[in-house]
Amino acid sequence: MDIVLLAAVAANGIIGRDNGLPWRIKSDMQHFRSLTMDKPVVMGRRTFQSIGKPLAGRTTIVVSRDAAFAAPGILVAGSLNTALEAARGEALRRGSDAIMITGGGDIYEQALPLATRLAITEVHKRVEGDARFPAIDPKLWREVARAEHDRGPADEVSFAFVTYARISAAATNQTGAS
Repeated sequence: MDIVLLAAVAANGIIGRDNGLPWRIKSDMQHFRSLTMDKPVVMGRRTFQSIGKPLAGRTTIVVSRDAAFAAPGILVAGSLNTALEAARGEALRRGSDAIMITGGGDIYEQALPLATRLAITEVHKRVEGDARFPAIDPKLWREVARAEHDRGPADEVSFAFVTYARISAAATNQTGAS
């Protein structure tokens, strides 16, 4: 089962400011919805609170160290590992082949070593912010798809949808042996 990190990332690595997005790109929101629909979605508590509600058509699993945290319509997990266990069960129940990890920065950092794919919206803008996406190591990740998009009528800036696949250990060993 794929574990996919899904994020919009500014040219300088920023993903958020004051628990929100530092841009408005409606096309990216539509892309997010299409990639996550009918899949379990794992996010941190602050990311969930910035959205403010469970995601319709998706199982929303929120990671929080606060044992008292609860909200209607979500599952709460005390750790990323517990969240992933719940997400695997939900994915099987839904017939989905992927678990979507949607932030924030701490959750991305923890999940990156477990991920099989990255679905990144490259925001063609540098912004101020307080949350970052971890660096994408080209020794571990290979770009497999890119679609550039000009700024649309409801988009603040131009962007690209970029997909990365983890380079397998076997491929790395073959490359190193050549």
